[in-house]
Amino acid sequence: MPYDVVDAHLQVWDPESVHYPWMSQDPSLLQSSYRVRDIGGALDEHHVDGVVLVQSADNRADSEHLLFAALCSPHVLGVVAWVPLDTPDEAATQLDQWRVEPIVGISHHVDREADHDWLLRDGVDEGLALLTERRLVLDLPATTPTLLTHVATVADRHPKLTVVVDHLGAPPLAALRAGDTATWHRWTTALELAAEAPNVVAKLAGLGRAAGPGWTVDDVRPAVDHALATFGPDRLMAGSDWPTALAAHGSWPEVWGGLRATLSGLDDAAVARVMGRTAVETYGIPPLVPER
Repeated sequence: MPYDVVDAHLQVWDPESVHYPWMSQDPSLLQSSYRVRDIGGALDEHHVDGVVLVQSADNRADSEHLLFAALCSPHVLGVVAWVPLDTPDEAATQLDQWRVEPIVGISHHVDREADHDWLLRDGVDEGLALLTERRLVLDLPATTPTLLTHVATVADRHPKLTVVVDHLGAPPLAALRAGDTATWHRWTTALELAAEAPNVVAKLAGLGRAAGPGWTVDDVRPAVDHALATFGPDRLMAGSDWPTALAAHGSWPEVWGGLRATLSGLDDAAVARVMGRTAVETYGIPPLVPER
């Protein structure tokens, strides 16, 4: 395949040196440290030329941990870090200090904010303008229909800012399996609204966790099919959600192979877009392999 394949959502954990507030909700989850090298030869086996690390805690320590991991691993091509978007001056200072680092985007866990309208605050709006100036992508775990609606609002306010919807907006696959079509419809409608903005991209990640333990390709396929119909392969990128995918009984090869299997109806060019080219272009990563 003459394309770079970028895992757009690989994460690295170090609970011994970084505070992850969300881990206190389930003490049994990911108490070990995880490194890129832990995947072993699976990256080469699946023709993955490089990975993007995505922050998983809204603090500077986690981002600097990922930047160190990028320094130590030739597989890491970029980092989606965190800066305090609600205090733009501080965010600008932090980005200035990281000006030589491979930062390709900024993420904030809006899904963990007590204020569901946090993303629409005036101070945050200034922070988003800063990202546009710095040509950085905004990654958002918009995991509810309300947050997906906010994505549409932000994309409209900042038409030159690329917004990536992480985890595909948390499709309610478990609810769909249980026959709850009303909940499914609310998600599909909200995702379609977000997709109306041409500067919104979606990430196929975390689908195994959304479907629940013991998930199969057929269980996650409805979400992928709707995403393809809504965004098209040019605005979709794949991500492993590793190592949190382990909680849904999915190893990195199982998740990556499962995602690839959901694209069986696409031609080679469209598969290459979803499995790498979209991420390369979205994050501005120089291609390792020229496109033919």
